[in-house]
This record gives sequence, structure tokens and C-alpha cells, in this order.
Amino acid sequence: MKKNLDNNDPAKNMNAEFGNGGETHQRAGEDSKVLTTQQGVPVSDNQNSLKAGPRGPVLLEDFALREKITHFDHERIPERVVHARGSAAHGYFELTESLAEYTTANILTETGKQTPVFTRFSTVAGNKGSKDTPRDVRGFSTKFYTDEGNWDLVANNMPIFFIQDAIKFPDLIHAVKPEPDRGFPQAASAHDTFWDFVSLSPETMHNLIWLMSDRALPRSFSMMEGFSIHSFRLLNKEGRSTFVRFHWKPVAGVQSLIWDEAVKISGADPDYNRRDLFEAIEAGDYPEWQLGVQLFTEEEADQFPFDHLDATKLIPEETVPVKIIGKMVLNRYPDNFFAETEQVAFCPSHVPPGIDFSNDPLLQGRLFSYLDTQLSRLGSPNFAQIPINAPKCPFANNQKDGHMQMRVPKTRVLYDPQSLDPERPRESAERGFKSFNEKLDDGVKGRIRAESFADHYSQPRMFYRSQTPEEQAHIATAYTFELSKVDTPYIRTRMLGHLRQIDEELANRVAKALGMELPEPAEAAAPVQDLALSKPLQTIGVTPKTLKSRMIGILVAEGSSHAEIKKFEDAALQEGARVKIVSPSKEVVLDDGTRIQADERVSGGPSVLFDAVVSIIMPDQAKKMAKDSATLDWFNDAYVHCKAIAYCGATDEFILSKLPIEKDAFVTPLADLDTFIENAKQRLWEREPKVRDLA
Repeated sequence: MKKNLDNNDPAKNMNAEFGNGGETHQRAGEDSKVLTTQQGVPVSDNQNSLKAGPRGPVLLEDFALREKITHFDHERIPERVVHARGSAAHGYFELTESLAEYTTANILTETGKQTPVFTRFSTVAGNKGSKDTPRDVRGFSTKFYTDEGNWDLVANNMPIFFIQDAIKFPDLIHAVKPEPDRGFPQAASAHDTFWDFVSLSPETMHNLIWLMSDRALPRSFSMMEGFSIHSFRLLNKEGRSTFVRFHWKPVAGVQSLIWDEAVKISGADPDYNRRDLFEAIEAGDYPEWQLGVQLFTEEEADQFPFDHLDATKLIPEETVPVKIIGKMVLNRYPDNFFAETEQVAFCPSHVPPGIDFSNDPLLQGRLFSYLDTQLSRLGSPNFAQIPINAPKCPFANNQKDGHMQMRVPKTRVLYDPQSLDPERPRESAERGFKSFNEKLDDGVKGRIRAESFADHYSQPRMFYRSQTPEEQAHIATAYTFELSKVDTPYIRTRMLGHLRQIDEELANRVAKALGMELPEPAEAAAPVQDLALSKPLQTIGVTPKTLKSRMIGILVAEGSSHAEIKKFEDAALQEGARVKIVSPSKEVVLDDGTRIQADERVSGGPSVLFDAVVSIIMPDQAKKMAKDSATLDWFNDAYVHCKAIAYCGATDEFILSKLPIEKDAFVTPLADLDTFIENAKQRLWEREPKVRDLA
């Protein structure tokens, strides 16, 4: 609770004067900084342009005006074509188990050392100003500032990708972006061009079913897994190669939103995930992940029923267990969003010695594309000199000049070999980056897709059948919603043919919900296999029962019990949750005369922003609030989103009685504090079929 409110206005002590037009001038004193131009010239008046008389024209000689406006006009840089909408934080990585047997990379061999990191989370399809909660893949990219150079682990929250070859990436993105003739929909895949492309590209089926799952609607960044997608190589001191896939495992567990919840959050708070990251760090509730690896040899890979170089295939954890080797903690929000979050440049090609690339054709294309993107966005190959991108270890090279060059080399020699300056840097055969000495086959050069990439349905089938019944219903419902937005009938029919290859029951559920007949199954390029099911692919089935990193909303009003509010607040905080106070007004006087400040008004703080809700209001206030649609929605949404609700007598009598809310095990009176706290750690999924139609 925010109480003992301070209404003292510091602006009164900032040496204010008022001009002829009543404008405010805050003058610098002896102990305050003086405002200057970029050249360091003190500014005398930051409120008025230089004019020829009070009502005369503005003079071109006003260099302070020209500099200020010119800089403002050039504040924006090109946004990323994909992953434009991003949020990030600083932190550290600590290795807990050495991989010295497999790699020479210090970051993966020196245990106990804390390496600075900067991690950026993002959506893929939307522009920079889009919402945080669309149905979309999420980026999860980490820059490790290692003592052997920067390592960029560029990951997603899904372990596979839509396409097998980078040459298809422009097609995928052009299809999912707003349609070029109309400029919409923004940050959405529910439109004809996307489904036209994917229904003609069977390789997309695996990532597509992940996109239709709860994984596409993460509750927060701290409840999201991250995956390297590609196989990389680790090289040890003997030059022996071991394949590796990297996994980020959230300590808070994986948790997702309900689709209806995500839609309403996008209107109530488009910055929902970004705000959650900021507030968690501010509260000291630092997001944390374990770093795990799947390690396997070339010989082991040959035994997989799929090709691990195919980016549309995951390696089940039952086949290759995830070995936990370290942890990452994000504990500091950026000082400046543009300078850090917007200008950070991730490139999969940034790896230290001891980590190398595989022949995954999608990865190989990304090694070029990411660097090319930075040149376009940041204007120069000198983007590595921007502080957020600069290595924190010693670095030296012979690169010179170029746009925005910040370094001043004090030498006549910027080439190699040379004999004029013995202090200049030279190559190191011992410490330098080495590529794996791979024996290449004698195949004929050509634009040929490997036959081992041809199975497009077995892993989507494994994914769907591995889900809990609730998650399967969500997947079917997501396909139904997306395809209902497709106006071209044959595209919907084509997609149902693919679903028949994945799972007949899934295809039937979607077809029935759309009112369509089932077509013939799509033709499979390779036999469809019934792979072993994998529980780690679930979301609901593996979500831990915990309040850590969750948010509790407590509804109060004039005269609410201070002691009761504090009791629930303390119980939630003790379990690791954060608490926000919601009220009809911004400031509230409680029963003991304490004045508090609400975090949200009811109309601006709907229950979709919270993981569980409590109502502590007096009868006279409950009568008033029962006439307010926002209040009724506050309780009804909490109920239909399967959340725990704790209510007082007045809430029950005047509000709940008006709503179709059944007092099940998750709707409890205030007296059952312990029950509420336990319920708040999860959702009551048994309630969902009673409150919404699922495919």
C-alpha cells in the first residue's frame, strides 16, 4: 500500500520565474547544472525562439532552436523488420557446471564467475509501437560480455522455426506482416496471406502448431523458455566437436495467458510484459533462468528419427536430456531505452572461441542477415562502438574510418603484416577462433533440399498429442479463431488437409467449429511417424504451483478495512507475489483514517492484469460499485479466466449475486485466507468449459 502520501511539490524550489506570456522558466542556481547546446554553449531561454519583436518572425540565426529541432527530427532510426517490439534488462550469467570436456570457451568452463549480460525479449510480427500480448513467437536474445569477446545467443521461446532454409525468410515475413494493399492487420497472423503461405508450405506445420498453443501467449518474460533453435558445435582443446542446443529454463516456471485474457490486456495495458519486467526488477523480484544444454555427437544424431540440422525439428528431452550448467539473473533495467534496448545489435555470428556453427541452412543464412540488418539500422559498421554493443574485454583491430567512428587510433599502421609499429595487434594461433575441420561430402553443388528434411507432420503430431486436454482445446480453438479470419475458402480447406495429417481428432474439432467438411488429407512427402510423447512440451502440465512473480489485485474503496488489506497483502508478499491496490478513485481513506494511493482505478486496472483477486469493500461502496460495468467486468473476467477470488460479505451480497459466478473451490470468503493463497498459485482449469466455448 502506498500511504503517508507526500504532496510537497519540488517544482516550488526550482527557482522558477514567469515570462511575459506566463510561461515557466526554471533558472539554474549555483549548485545546479546549466543547460547547454551540444557544443557546450549555455542556453539563456529554453521556452522562446529568437524573434524580431514579440510578435515578429522567428530569426534563422537562432542556432539553439535549429539544433534542438534538428536533433528532434532525427531521433528515430529504422526499426527492426522483425522483433521491432522489444524490452530488455541487464544482469549476469554464472556458470555452475563446467563444460571443459566439450569446449575451450571460458564462458562455459570457468565456474563461479559472473559475466555481465544484456537480454532482450521481443515479439516478431508487430511494429515497434504494437502491443505486448499478440499471438506470436517471442525473441529471447542474450548478449554475454565475455572476456573472450561478445557472445550473442539469439533464441526464441519456441524450439523450432517455420522454415528450413533462410531463402524463405522474406516470404514468411511478407506473408505474416500487414497485407501490403491495406496495411493491416498489425501484429497478427489471422489473415489470408499468412495462412495462404503456410498452407502451401508444409515445413511450417510444426512451428505453426506451437503458434496456436499457449506458448504464443506468455504470462510474462520471466515465465518463458528460450531455445537456440539450431544445433551449434562446441570444440574442445583437441578440436573434437560436440553438437549442442541451448535452453533457457525459467525459475518461475512456464505460464501463459488465456486468449480472451490476452485480447483484453492488449487494450488495458499494451505494455503489459514490459511493465511487468520493469516492476519486477524495481521490486527486487529479479527474473531468473537456468541455462541448459543438450549435448550429442554426430553418431548419436545419426540415430534420431529426424535431421537435427532441420530447424523445424526439436530434440525431445527424453531423447537428449537437458543438462543444467548455469543461471542468468536480470537485475537492472536499462538507464535509457533507446540507447540500450533499441540500439543493441544481436548477431548469431558473434561467438567466442570454442563455439562454432553447424550446417543448418537457416542458421547459415542468419549469420549473414543479422549483420546486414545492423548496417541498415545503425548506419555504419561502427555499430560495435555503441556502448551497449561494445565488448567489455580488451579489443584491438585495424579497422578505420567510416560513419560515426569514435576511436582515435594513435598509429601510422592500420594493416597487417607490418614492421613499423611493434605495438600493433597480431593474430594468435593459440587463442584465436578456430572452425571445426569438417570433412565435407562429395555432393554436387546445387539448390537441393535434403531428403532428411521431408517429414513435416511427425513432430507436430507429437507436440499436439503430448499436451494436456486443456491445452489441446486451446490449440483447436486457436486454429478455429485464426482460420475464421481467413476469407478465402480454399485456404481454409487446404489447412484442414494438413491438420488431418497431424491428428484426425484435431482436424475434426476445427472443421466442426468452422462448419466445414473435412477434405482429403494433405499429401505427405515422407511417412508420418508416431513419435514418443514428451511431457516437457506442455505448458499447463508443467506450470509450478507458486505465487513467485505473480501479481495479486486487491479491490478497496472508502472505508475498507486497513487491517484486512494488510493481512492479504502480507500473506501474498510472503509467498513471493507482488500486490497492487485497485479502487474507484486514485486516493482512498481507509477505516482507520489512513489515506492510501491506489495503483490502479477499477476502469484502468481490470482483473486481466492480475493472477488472482481480492475484494475488501464496505456495503455502501459495494452498492455503488454494483452499478458500474467496469466493476462487474472486474469480477466476471477473473472468474471466466479461471482465477482465484476472495470476497467479503458486501461483495457477495451486492456484486457476485448479480453475476453468473458459481462459488466453486476457487471462489472463497475472506476468512479462508490460506485457501485463497493456495488457490492463487494456479488456475482452476475445470472451470473453463463452463464459461466459454472451446473447439
